[in-house]
Formats: sequence, C-alpha cells, structure tokens
Amino acid sequence: MEKFKKKLIILGSIGIIITGGLGYNSLNKPNDLENYENKKEMIAMYVQDEDGNYQMSNSKEFPKEGYVLSLEKSTCKNGGILSQDPKTKVISLRVSHADACNLYFDKDLPKIEIGDKTIPIQDSNPNFANPATTDETADGLFSMEDDYGTSYYYRGTAPNNYVKFGKDASGQDMWWRIIRFNGDGSIRMQYDGVGTSGTNTYTRGFALSNQQQWDTYSSDAKYVGWMYGGTKGTASSSKEEAQRNETNSDIKTAVDNWYKTNIVDTGYGNYVHDAIFCNDRSTLGNNASDVDLGYGKKLTEYGAFTRLVKNRDNPQPQFTCPQDNDKFTVNVENEGNGNSTYPVGLITADEIVAAGSGKEGVENQSYYLYKNSWYWTFSPCFMNQANSETFLASADMFLVSYTGSLNHTSYVLLNILVAPVINLKPEYLNQIEGTGTASDPYYLPSV
Repeated sequence: MEKFKKKLIILGSIGIIITGGLGYNSLNKPNDLENYENKKEMIAMYVQDEDGNYQMSNSKEFPKEGYVLSLEKSTCKNGGILSQDPKTKVISLRVSHADACNLYFDKDLPKIEIGDKTIPIQDSNPNFANPATTDETADGLFSMEDDYGTSYYYRGTAPNNYVKFGKDASGQDMWWRIIRFNGDGSIRMQYDGVGTSGTNTYTRGFALSNQQQWDTYSSDAKYVGWMYGGTKGTASSSKEEAQRNETNSDIKTAVDNWYKTNIVDTGYGNYVHDAIFCNDRSTLGNNASDVDLGYGKKLTEYGAFTRLVKNRDNPQPQFTCPQDNDKFTVNVENEGNGNSTYPVGLITADEIVAAGSGKEGVENQSYYLYKNSWYWTFSPCFMNQANSETFLASADMFLVSYTGSLNHTSYVLLNILVAPVINLKPEYLNQIEGTGTASDPYYLPSV
C-alpha cells in the first residue's frame, strides 16, 4: 500500500493543510514543503465580487476577513476532500494522490444564531415600493442600520418567524411574530394573538378587547405624541412644548395597562428588554411658509411622511430615530429618553414598509403583518391645518388598514385595534428552541 504523506502550506495568515489518509496526526513541517510551494499552479482561487460573480485571483494569499471557502463550488481534480475550520478559517485537504484544486471563496455574510438554528443574511436590499407577497427572506434576512448597530428583518410571508412566549392573564399562550433582530441582539416582535395553553395553534388577534383611540383630542400637533407637553385640551405654542414628554396619550395608558396585566403580573417582565421605540416627530424645520413647525394647529409633515408618502414611488424606511426626545425607553442607559413606564410600544410605519406592505396605500394581504383589521402604528404622519368650518385641524397617525396597506389619513380620534410590540433580551437568543413555524414556533424552554 502506498504510504500517505502529510503536507502543509501556509499562504499569508490563512493555512491550507494537505494530508493523506483518513485521519490527521501531528502537523510536523514536512521535508518536501518547499517542493510543494513551487507548484502553486496546483491551486486556483476564485473570489466572489460585489455582483456575486467569481473573479480569478493571482494573489499569493487566500482571501482574509469577510470571505469563506465555498465547499459546494470548490473541487479537486483527483477527488481530494476540502474542509474549512469555521473559527480559524484554516483550509484542509485530504488527498491520496497529487491533486489540483479550484477554490471558490464566497463573501462571508453575517448570520443570526437563534438557538441551534442559523439564519443567513442577504447582501442586497429590496425594492420597498413593491408589495412582498412571497417569503422574500427565504434565502436570508435583510439588514438595515438601527440606533444600536445593524438590524436584521423579515419581509414577505415569513412563515418561520412565529414565537410562542408567555401566558396572558387568563392563562392562554401568547403568540408573536418577529419583526427584526435589533442591533443590540434583542428580538423585536409584535403581538399576534392567543391560543389554548400548551398547543401550537392560536387565533390571530389583538391585545385589547375594545378598539382604542390614539387620543381623545386631535386639534393640536402635540397629539401625535406617545407623550406630549401640557395637559389634555390645552394648546401648544412651540415645538418644544408640544413634544415635551409630560402627559400620556390615551393609547399609551391603554398599552401600559395591558402590559402590566399580561406581562408583568404574570411573571414574564424579566424576559423583556428595554429597547428604543421611535415616535418620530422630526420635521423639516421652521421655514417661511409656516410649514413643519410641529405645534398648535400649524401644518406639519413628520419624518415618516417625508420618507414614505412624499417619496411614495421610492420609499426609504429607516430604523434609526432622528430625535433623541422620540426614543422611548424606560431607562436612559439604553440610549433612549427614559420616559416610558414599561418597555412596550407599537410597530413603526418604517417597519411596516420594510416588512413588505409596499408603497403607501397599496393593498397587500400576503405579508405577515396583515391582520384583516385596522391597527395603529407608532409613527406620526402630519398635522392637518383647518381650511374651513367643516374641515377642522387634526393630528394624524399612520396605521395599517384592513387590506394590509399603510394608510396615512388617520385621525388620532379613530377607534381601531392595537398590536403591542416588545423586545426579548439578547441573552435568550441562544436559548430559543423550535424552528419558527406555526406548527413548531420558537419558544424559551424556561418559560
């Protein structure tokens, strides 16, 4: 029988180990290493470019940070077996005869590790104007910067973002849909209904038994706030006063009460992370036409209106929050305003578009945030200015319509449904089990 030889070649900071036989012994430097290094033509390297195509590389070093060997595409002429250590990136090749290999290097994209499941990240951006009617993240999540780093979000039908977490005050299992993995590693998810305790079936629904107004007052720009300055019924005379976080909106009070009853009082509050909820009240600033002043009955267009409605055919959602005052958290240590009572909020209009609603006003009953009912978002839209006795000034919020569209003509006086949003703490990400489907949802074994 032919005696197998072990060979070692180091190119740059990444190594390739050439061995014979079925096992690995000590990696002593072989005497004929120099002879092997003189046959570099035995290894051809192809590196993936920005467009996903492969370009031949003449480098004497393997690609370093940001690349991984594609074991699927890489081949050896005489049957050599390639592998790569996921941590050290050292490439190993088992051979019984002299061999020549073509090595293909893919861009090493980020991945989310949730329990023992790995979710890849796509190296592309969707067209946000188009409704997502399929599982657009089947090949990986999309990414977008947030206030903590990079978020990774679901888009389209998302049949694998179900979570079963907690039991409500009546003892029923609570179901959620993951919106995104935040830049701090926490998991942002929207309430999606309850089911019989201990089963993997549920009824898609909303948190509050009754429909809820955003606020009982609407004739002032301040009423787009989760909180606002001054008492209810008093006019604001400056943007600073209107956006001063002093008084709870009616919807904040209702959501806080729901959270205390169904999360805190049932013993699940310690699992919830205090992350930013953005009630984006940014404006374009004061100008000569008296637009975008953000107080009183002044005509005002807020940040999300500019991004998603004025730019309707090319919407540009964002997960960063323009104003520190609008970053609602319980504690200022979490990079927010510290004005929240509990770490709970609602989905933003930007998150709705990122998830696949399509441009403003377009029906979409296929993406995972469609609920066959009207429900509130966390995002201010504009302040309508009165122009007649029959057309009164009104503060408007974004909402999701019963057709699944993002709607921007929505008075705060409307009575519609509420789907709260919470964030699970980052430390539970690796403890999660399940596959995320409706029949096998993600869950925490300790809950």
